[in-house]
Amino acid sequence: MPKGTGWRISLIVIFALLSLFYLTPTLVAQLPSWWTGLLPKDKIHLGLDLQGGTHLVLEVDTQKAVEGSLDIIATDLEDTLNGKNLHFKRINRVGSDKVSVLLYEKDTATTVQKLLKDKYPGYQQSQQRDEGGFVALDLTITDEAAKDRKDKAVAQALETIRNRIDQFGVSEPLIQREGINHIVVQLPGIKDPQRAIDLIGRTARLEFKLVREDLPPNSTSLPDDTEIMKEKTVDPTTGAVSEIPFVLQKKSLITGDLLTDAQVRIESQFNQPYVAIEFNSLGAKLFDQVTAANVGKRFAIVLDSNVYSAPVIRERISGGSAQISGNFTEKTAADLAIVLRAGALPAPVKIIQNETVGPSLGQDSINKGLMAGLIGVVLVVVFMAIYYKLCGMVANLGMVLNVLYLTGALAALGATLTLPGIAAIVLLIGMSVDSNVIIFERIREELKLGKSPKSALDAGYDKAFLTIMDSHVTTLITAAVLFQFGTGPVKGFAVSLSLGVIINLFTSLIGTKVTFDLFLNKGNIKKMSI
Repeated sequence: MPKGTGWRISLIVIFALLSLFYLTPTLVAQLPSWWTGLLPKDKIHLGLDLQGGTHLVLEVDTQKAVEGSLDIIATDLEDTLNGKNLHFKRINRVGSDKVSVLLYEKDTATTVQKLLKDKYPGYQQSQQRDEGGFVALDLTITDEAAKDRKDKAVAQALETIRNRIDQFGVSEPLIQREGINHIVVQLPGIKDPQRAIDLIGRTARLEFKLVREDLPPNSTSLPDDTEIMKEKTVDPTTGAVSEIPFVLQKKSLITGDLLTDAQVRIESQFNQPYVAIEFNSLGAKLFDQVTAANVGKRFAIVLDSNVYSAPVIRERISGGSAQISGNFTEKTAADLAIVLRAGALPAPVKIIQNETVGPSLGQDSINKGLMAGLIGVVLVVVFMAIYYKLCGMVANLGMVLNVLYLTGALAALGATLTLPGIAAIVLLIGMSVDSNVIIFERIREELKLGKSPKSALDAGYDKAFLTIMDSHVTTLITAAVLFQFGTGPVKGFAVSLSLGVIINLFTSLIGTKVTFDLFLNKGNIKKMSI
């Protein structure tokens, strides 16, 4: 055996065994009982285009996130000024980029200006101005701060959606950011796409607000600090939907940000589902204070600007527990619990693209992809055997190793196989023999010069090395660019292509070479079948 052949044969055999090892869950329908522990159990994951499912492109309304942050600042500023006994007429958001403060006196305005400078350094502050006998100040968000808030809103929305989908139970979802304010969601194999869409798109902003029972909902003039929201009720016998209007305080006393858990429970008296919620320590403290100060008043539970219930506070509620009742089914109650546990979206999201791929269409894609691959393999094998004779059969062996190693690598890495991924495997079949064609033509040139088969073989591989390396490196760079900037199936193509390029370098420069070395070492061979 030629020097250095042993370790190369060992590598080829080890990689083949490892590939078969990781492919076992994919190839074997029922794994044996002893196949446990650290042994791989996952099959090669199929992408959306192969097993069916839903593809969504969501657009995050980032401007609403900026407005929401300004609303929080307005509320925080109210609490701060009240805590310092600084009297003001009104604090509210104006437009989409500023908070307006209306004060009674110039001295108070000067104090507030100092406070604003210290508390909100990233915002631009206006000079004092007279507005109807009052002193007005504006706090405007800078372009840089607005951009940062928008960017964080998309990142937060991405994580919130991911948490919701994880709790919903979709296996192998693809959730990633695309562009400035878009999020791509792929849900392969999902059986109830509309329920998932409804779950993903809910803002889930939970608020607790006091009901102003002293103000009639049909009043033509309501105070600026109030708003009208409605509770929808469904008649269980007729199914008729009715709406009950409530006048609520605009300011939220407690928000869903303070929740730690939400679970579905069944009411014992009427056997109706409700959602039991738990607050964190701060939320429990606030809930205790709010209920103690408002015994006898109605307390509205509001989700996404809809009143779910407005019970009367009968007594002080300590312990940080509450419940949300409504016209729930077990499924709608479960979905509400999911979105509350996962957290509210920082801004509304809009579905701008919704495509559903049926499982039958996915199976048809698999069948056609496999057929294309099979036809490609047969044509390549026949061509190489006819044109390059026995050397062509060695190239065909390298091609088989290529496909085995690639599918094994996909299984080991937990990669997702897509229809473009199958196309990359078919492309790899062509690339594997293409490398050998370059080598064989170099060997032919050396044989024409009168060299022995062994010398021609070594010279052919040496001269073809740089050409093969150059072509593979440029292809690998292209695959890296596709992976970086592509989405969904394009990434699947890039992954398969990248792995294929690396594996093909091994099989074409080491795998086939060691096979030739073994044959040529068996005696004084004077002619190659090429």
